[in-house]
Amino acid sequence: MIPFMKYKWVYFLISSLVLIPGVFSLIMWGLRPSIDFTGGTLIEMSNVKCQMSNVGSKVRKILEQNGIDIGSIQSSGENNCILRLKTITEAQNTQLQTDLKKEFTKINETRFETVGPILGQELLQKTFIAAILAILGILSYVAYAFKNIKFGVSAVLALVHDLLVVVGIFSLLGHFKGVEVDTLFVTAILTTMSFSVHDTIVVFDRIRESLKKNPGVNFEMMTDKAVTETIGRSLNNSLTIVFMLLALILLGGVTIKWFVLALLIGTISGTYSSPFVATPILVIWQKIEEKKKTQGR
Repeated sequence: MIPFMKYKWVYFLISSLVLIPGVFSLIMWGLRPSIDFTGGTLIEMSNVKCQMSNVGSKVRKILEQNGIDIGSIQSSGENNCILRLKTITEAQNTQLQTDLKKEFTKINETRFETVGPILGQELLQKTFIAAILAILGILSYVAYAFKNIKFGVSAVLALVHDLLVVVGIFSLLGHFKGVEVDTLFVTAILTTMSFSVHDTIVVFDRIRESLKKNPGVNFEMMTDKAVTETIGRSLNNSLTIVFMLLALILLGGVTIKWFVLALLIGTISGTYSSPFVATPILVIWQKIEEKKKTQGR
């Protein structure tokens, strides 16, 4: 049996080193929303190398000549280009494509999407409501399943830890690398929530079993035993997911790269938080309760 809980303050320090920069970034700069949330037009074109500065400047000049407000111009692969613009009409896009083909004869439009600001705002509201309902559902279920609110609150705090890790890192990426969050990012967030709690429940269930078999034994000792018994299973389970996600990042398409990265960060954070965030919180809470009982006598 490994005395994991002996170093619980070290785990909190490690979490703080990851969380503080992300939370600071969220407060200062927030996330960089895509047109899914803000509303606007997305145009994707093939056979044009936007990563080349002279090509990007030519595309920008053509957009300005057409009176189109530019959000961003990004390369997608070697020969693809993504334009994020303020909302434009079909007629404006037709004229834009005509002007672009005069400059780049082989250019071809592969995607043209427009999202209104009302739809974007509605999506943002639904995302927030979905996250709140999921957290409340998880808190209620874990508290009921383990017949103790401490387990439910500890699991939710670990879940919030994982969400802040993912969102904080993407806030930093948005500020320094221009990475935008879209509907796929929302999917990654909700997936991270489920994975985080799933792993935590495995550890908590082993703690409950150990307490039933060994009543009266030191609580911290039982948590050490539970984490020792489940850590191998958690690592094996998570590594299979991590390897798959790494393969997708290295070999997958550009369009899913940031979605896969969000899942990868969430998976690593969720694997870490179950034994090293949720369980230490549970141990500290239990010690506080025991101390109060002792003082009350």
